[in-house]
Amino acid sequence: MSYREILGYLYNLRHHGIKLGLENPAKLITITGNPQRSYRTVHVAGTNGKGSTVSMIASVLQAAGIRTGTFTSPHLVSFTERIQVDGERIGEDDVIRLARLIRSRVEEAGDLNPTFFEFVTAMAFMYFMEEEVEWAVIETGMGGRFDATNVISPDVTVITPVGLDHREFLGETLAEIAYEKAGIIKDGVPLVLAPQDADALKTILGVAGERNAPVYMYGDDFRAGIQEVTASGVRFDYMTGHGDLPRPGAGMRDLPLTGAYQAVNAAVAVRASELVLESCGFPAESLPRIIRSGLSRTSWPGRCELTVFRGMPVLLDGAHNPEAARALSETLQGVFLSASGRSEGYDGLILVFGAMADKDIEEILGPLLPLARAVVFTAPSYGRSESPGRLCRLSAEILDARTARDGAGPESIHTAPSVEEALELASRLCRRGDLVVVTGSFYTVGEAREAMGEGAVLSRLREHG
Repeated sequence: MSYREILGYLYNLRHHGIKLGLENPAKLITITGNPQRSYRTVHVAGTNGKGSTVSMIASVLQAAGIRTGTFTSPHLVSFTERIQVDGERIGEDDVIRLARLIRSRVEEAGDLNPTFFEFVTAMAFMYFMEEEVEWAVIETGMGGRFDATNVISPDVTVITPVGLDHREFLGETLAEIAYEKAGIIKDGVPLVLAPQDADALKTILGVAGERNAPVYMYGDDFRAGIQEVTASGVRFDYMTGHGDLPRPGAGMRDLPLTGAYQAVNAAVAVRASELVLESCGFPAESLPRIIRSGLSRTSWPGRCELTVFRGMPVLLDGAHNPEAARALSETLQGVFLSASGRSEGYDGLILVFGAMADKDIEEILGPLLPLARAVVFTAPSYGRSESPGRLCRLSAEILDARTARDGAGPESIHTAPSVEEALELASRLCRRGDLVVVTGSFYTVGEAREAMGEGAVLSRLREHG
């Protein structure tokens, strides 16, 4: 089977779309030898903050000397971002080798028709076994109960904030979506829980109670006491129990991801990491040092990532649902724009925006449009992308309602047929003191990174996300 043939096979798997259910994934990992049984796992579900939390946990475990695998999705530029061991991406040759092996076993089984995500999940699990990882931190693709990753038997589960996303698959209400996310909770397995809406919280705690899962809840059992949020990161104290006192020696500094919400994600990651390290026999007095070291090395591209392109500052953020857009808006106002009172802040904002048509675009755009001096609507080269023209019409409706109320709105609105051309246009619109913000979808951010010169590996192997 040639390289080109196996690539074609992987590309074609994407056409199978999304199928929620565990029958296929269970068969797939069985015929590949149940590799997930060779290491211990942390399973992470939620709507926002999953990837950042996975990255933080993995970084802490690596700082402890634990050989650690991570499985995340979607990728920004290179398919190999999805599967990593100790921060090193899987090689392209290993992707092709494992794809050939798994395909041969699928064909031998005769009754399997895996989706792209199911296939890639099996690939990750096999790679971790081959690489002799000790712990793997696994992010769900979507939902949890019927997600392909839910064939594992985790040692720790984590649920990050649940919001309204993927409603066509997971349900129309927060309670329904939270029930799907809570499907990763296992009997007796500890759950670390991020802040939740009341309906989501009630649902998740109900499932945890039914399964006798110990719950460590943000706000009750631990929390982040934020000291400072800057463009370069966030500083916070990790507080435990009800006394609102930092754990001795555990004040965390220099988390290189910005936004107040990242301090919350980090506190969740710290609690999950403590559970792992304690289960491995690390003495309590060693944990603060390990955790500080791990958090300080965390990297998670495409989330409030500040870079420079052709002399202009560019902020890349994959905000693709209302909650993420509101968090980005708060960070822009509180950290990046000079109106926040920061002398180093930017005077104006140029918004480059591209989104998927099945997202709640009005709610995503709403918090961002009033901040922009100029807007460039575009479309990443993906079948679900909303057209720039449609984005223009939606923004006009949003601005008509808002302008009638408070008079805010961009000076100009433009369109560009591709993300690369949108960046070119933004560079022409950019004035001294402006910040270009690329957002609306991880696909938009990924194509921006490619346009800015990042080399890609199998970049077309993108999946729903």
